Amino acid sequence: MISIEKRDKIDIISFSVNKINALITDDIRDGINKLFENSNSRVIINLTGVEYIDSSGFGCFLSVMKTARNNYGVLKFTNPEPVVRDLFHTLHLHTVFQIYEDIESCIKSF
Repeated sequence: MISIEKRDKIDIISFSVNKINALITDDIRDGINKLFENSNSRVIINLTGVEYIDSSGFGCFLSVMKTARNNYGVLKFTNPEPVVRDLFHTLHLHTVFQIYEDIESCIKSF
């Protein structure tokens, strides 16, 4: 469901599903939170191919953001599909999360 790639001491998470909903958020949250067990972790969530996120998915990301901040980590997002980008804007979450259009600019932002 999630795969993790390491690049320049940054963990990049990608999904093998196109919908993030209540059925899978617990597994996603657990997988990402493990990365923040070490202080100062840097994590990028690559949303390529994710065409839908429901309220529990956004709640999962907010929970992970809190865990990251509590452990002095950084969480950023990249490559949102147009529909998902619109959802972030509709919910005003683009003011909460750092969202980048491509992976390279996201990595450089660290």
